[in-house]
Amino acid sequence: MIKIHLSKIMGAKRINIQALSELTKLSRSTISNIYNEKVNRIDLDTISTLCKALECKIDDLLEYIPD
Repeated sequence: MIKIHLSKIMGAKRINIQALSELTKLSRSTISNIYNEKVNRIDLDTISTLCKALECKIDDLLEYIPD
């Protein structure tokens, strides 16, 4: 299982979905779906954009949890 920590990171940085959307030029629905972990896949460009905007590493954003 993959755990997405976008909500935790955004909370720590006090940034909301709308502000992140404006900062990254990603759609609100894309960010919302990732934030709420309602995605089955995330484009590598999207991951890169989020990491750059949030000044984090991939392993801060995503975590593999073995079954």
